[in-house]
Amino acid sequence: MKTLIKDAYVLLPDGTTPRTNILIDGDKIKAIGEVPEDFRPAKIIDGCNHLAVPGFVNAHTHASMTLLRSYADDMNLMDWLNNKVWPVEAKMNEDDIYWGAMLAAVEMIEGGTTAFADMYGPYMDKVAEVVADSGLRGVLCRGIIGVAPDGEKKLDENVALYKDFNGAADGRITVMFGPHAPYTCPPAFLKKVAAAAQSLGAEIHIHMHETQAEIEGSLKEYGKRPFAWVEETGLFDGRGTLAAHCVHLDDHDIEIIKKHHIRVAHNPGSNMKLASGTAPVPRLLKEGVCVALGTDGASSNNNLDMLEEINLAAMLHKVHTLDPLAVPARTAVKMGTEYGAEAIGLKNTGRLEAGCKADITLFDMESAVWYPRHDLVSLLTYAAHADSVDTVLVDGKVLMENRELTTLDKERIFFEAQRCAERLTR
Repeated sequence: MKTLIKDAYVLLPDGTTPRTNILIDGDKIKAIGEVPEDFRPAKIIDGCNHLAVPGFVNAHTHASMTLLRSYADDMNLMDWLNNKVWPVEAKMNEDDIYWGAMLAAVEMIEGGTTAFADMYGPYMDKVAEVVADSGLRGVLCRGIIGVAPDGEKKLDENVALYKDFNGAADGRITVMFGPHAPYTCPPAFLKKVAAAAQSLGAEIHIHMHETQAEIEGSLKEYGKRPFAWVEETGLFDGRGTLAAHCVHLDDHDIEIIKKHHIRVAHNPGSNMKLASGTAPVPRLLKEGVCVALGTDGASSNNNLDMLEEINLAAMLHKVHTLDPLAVPARTAVKMGTEYGAEAIGLKNTGRLEAGCKADITLFDMESAVWYPRHDLVSLLTYAAHADSVDTVLVDGKVLMENRELTTLDKERIFFEAQRCAERLTR
């Protein structure tokens, strides 16, 4: 199917925003510019007074944790996990995982997100079902806690997830392996994860260096920082690694990241709320590390608003470094789009140019925060809100148009999510 987005302001890879047209043929952008006479679209989207940007990429989240939003706040990470989150998660069934992920899908689409990297479980097949039904693009892994009595079972579930769903939903689903973190996966177990992932050609998604307590615990138990001993397990020797957080890094940690081309998912909102610290993002970017943005779970953020993460990334590092140039607006937007796609392993995605996937978000600029229009990228980063998102496409298919979802029954999803959350927490 051919689609024409007509007369929109389009954010190009060079950061400019000309008023032009986007020509879509099937799942890809055919061209940006003038419309030739022989291009006959089946659908025309009026882009007047709209800004078209690459769909946002949420590089680290736990989708079904939407069910725990507002359940436990203002707590230390380990207290929050051990005494609130993990006990509730232990009660989750297939229904809970499905409707929690469905709630996340509504929020992500309405916020302009077109792709997400999700670590959760059990029943990740239900999240794959949500990806298939919603039209989103999902990079999924089974969160594996190696110290749990059923750690081996969780690893087997990740293998099954890969075999059953990698490449599914017309290629919109990718499967990684999800060892939770160094403090929940000892060296011997990580060696097993590395072997399993590498035998299938799968990538790794893992939490790394989120808190100072994690570093201190590792030094006490292993005499080394987590990055150092995890490297020795061979986990980073496979096809690729997505490392969430990376808040507390020293020179040697950064050298390991660069050596293995590890991509970093920065989660400023979650890191601020949990008081985890501030990742050295300006330095990582300067040294050529791919740094993307993630929301983390909705229970530690407490939303899945990627535009808010873009704003936080641009603002947080200015005040942390006392440098107003630390993360400029255009860099922050790239972290939420182009760098995000690279971080989660998506090819030809995250940019608006010919040959790329037609994953596109349109912002309606007919509101006060979009005036005056000196610089549209500045307005997007520092002034706009997610409620300006008007239309969302993935693979050239419309998932939302004029704020109306086309693939999901929002009222049913809200009802079912509330029902599940009440059962889990009573």
